[in-house]
Amino acid sequence: MSDLASLETSILDQIAAAGDEAALEAVRVAALGKKGSISALLATLGKMSPDERKTQGAAINLAKDKVTQALTARRDVLKSAALDARLASETIDVTLPLQDTPADAGRIHPLSQVMDELTTIFADMGFSIAEGPDVETDDYNFTKLNFPEGHPAREMHDTFFFNPKPDGSRILLRTHTSPVQVRTMLSQKPPIRVICPGRTYRIDSDATHTPQFHQVEGLVIDKGSHLGHLKWILHEFCKAFFEVDHINMKFRPSFFPFTEPSLEVDIQCRRDKGEIRFGEGEDWLEILGCGMVHPNVLRACGIDPDEYQGFAWGMGIDRIAMLKYGMSDLRQLFEGDVRWLSHYGFKPLEVPTLAGGLSA
Repeated sequence: MSDLASLETSILDQIAAAGDEAALEAVRVAALGKKGSISALLATLGKMSPDERKTQGAAINLAKDKVTQALTARRDVLKSAALDARLASETIDVTLPLQDTPADAGRIHPLSQVMDELTTIFADMGFSIAEGPDVETDDYNFTKLNFPEGHPAREMHDTFFFNPKPDGSRILLRTHTSPVQVRTMLSQKPPIRVICPGRTYRIDSDATHTPQFHQVEGLVIDKGSHLGHLKWILHEFCKAFFEVDHINMKFRPSFFPFTEPSLEVDIQCRRDKGEIRFGEGEDWLEILGCGMVHPNVLRACGIDPDEYQGFAWGMGIDRIAMLKYGMSDLRQLFEGDVRWLSHYGFKPLEVPTLAGGLSA
């Protein structure tokens, strides 16, 4: 009996010391399994006399019941502790903000945003959008636009030319989107009202110039087109794009081979603490060039200048994006830095619209 009591105490101590369910199961097998210590004692009852069996059997079964109860109680404690540990490791702090969904984390690039804005504004005025290839012919990029032979823009140090063809002709990366105007006049009959947004290329690089940049040009060809129409269109565009009720503009005489007369356009602004505000102040900022389409350009495109006349304008999309959204360096627009984009970019589900306000 003293040996049974010692065995019972030892098993109960092992049960109490079991640190997890695996260790507890090992104690159970060692005590109550087929070859367990208590099972071995129960197996000896058949060899005992009836009196011994009655006494020893009761003691051994009592020890077995105590061990079984201790195993059950310890198993419940270990399961509860394991559950508490799991809950602690998987706890969600509902007071923290949710992570952005992919749609919220993504950003629309400012150039894409500005291109959407200006196409919306001009479409509201009745303009359609025309596009053309980035790789152009010398004829479309220069000759039909009244650039004479020997003009600086035709020099290799100003323009990305490809190697000459066997016949001596050269193709190039377009230096402006004006070839799209040429293609439109060659393929459509007046009246024409189009804008031509797209990529352009020139050998130039600094804080305000990049070898590849974006332009938008506009073209109107009709029998009664005149500078008054041009001024109204540009005035309405600047008001809508810069979101002001009124903005003063200056039209200064200038020179472009493809327009006559040619004008540079300045808009009213106020510079204050590193910011530029439009529609107020006493400063002026040049923003675009424009003019009446040169008769030579009309003739080159198969339009009779005695019957039709038109006007055109062009501005840098990158430049007006910088002015509107406060970007200091043009090169940052093309560096692909996601930190920059997360600051200046636009959420795709909050794209401004003309009807809802461009800053809505």
